[in-house]
Amino acid sequence: GSGGFRKRKHDNFPHGQRREEKENVNPPSALMTSFKSFQLELDTRHDKYERLVKLSRDITIESKRTIFLLHRFTSAPNGEEILSESEVKLDAVRRKIKQVAQELIGEDMYQFHRAISPGLQEYVEAVSFQYFIKTRSLISVEEINKQLIFTAEDREETTNMTSNSHEKQPRTWSLRVTPVDYLLGVADLTGELMRLCISSVGNGDIDTPFELSQFLRQIYDGFTFIGNTGPYEVSKKLYTLKQSLAKVENACYTLKVRGSEIPKHMLADVFSTKTELIDQEEGLP
Repeated sequence: GSGGFRKRKHDNFPHGQRREEKENVNPPSALMTSFKSFQLELDTRHDKYERLVKLSRDITIESKRTIFLLHRFTSAPNGEEILSESEVKLDAVRRKIKQVAQELIGEDMYQFHRAISPGLQEYVEAVSFQYFIKTRSLISVEEINKQLIFTAEDREETTNMTSNSHEKQPRTWSLRVTPVDYLLGVADLTGELMRLCISSVGNGDIDTPFELSQFLRQIYDGFTFIGNTGPYEVSKKLYTLKQSLAKVENACYTLKVRGSEIPKHMLADVFSTKTELIDQEEGLP
């Protein structure tokens, strides 16, 4: 009748017959074999991408811990112990980067660049911060890449290479920091140098802020040469770099003009108050 249910076309066939026809629709063919190989390749690439994201997260965390440790350099009674401990932490970070280099053997690094870029930027920031504390200068990207050449020195690695793989794998691994990652890491370094200036003022060190002011001015001048011709991320961080430079120059102004009037233990409070006023005027959080 008009109120009954309509039958679908395949309802006239038994259920078992429909299943047999369904299985016979897609017999093994060259096309299906190709698609299965594509599926395997995409799944393998996705799994590798996820492993690289996890390694990059670990590199970021350990690099941040190294930066926090280096900030204790100005207040620690023995700064050499801080530097040696930071070197141990950076060696641990480089072992993580070695795992990244091993994952990228035979791969195009730029296909996985977004997965590893945050970790590399944080590593550049930590290494350049330590290098500045040691030498009062900026480390070059060539020097950073020299530290990222690894060899198979451990016996376990060499045995795994020979037993688990039939292909000949290289005994050395390297990972090159791209110029963009280097620039972004240096741009983040300026924020740490601004914090170093605050801690130096709090410890009564009057010479370090003026030294940092000159150094940050040189970095800012270098970034201005890039301008809008560089990557978007670099130009976006130029504003933050300018704010860090302004805060350090404000500290130098306070020390130069009112340094003789304000006791050393109160200089940090005055500088922090002026920094908060600058942030409120510019709408920074």
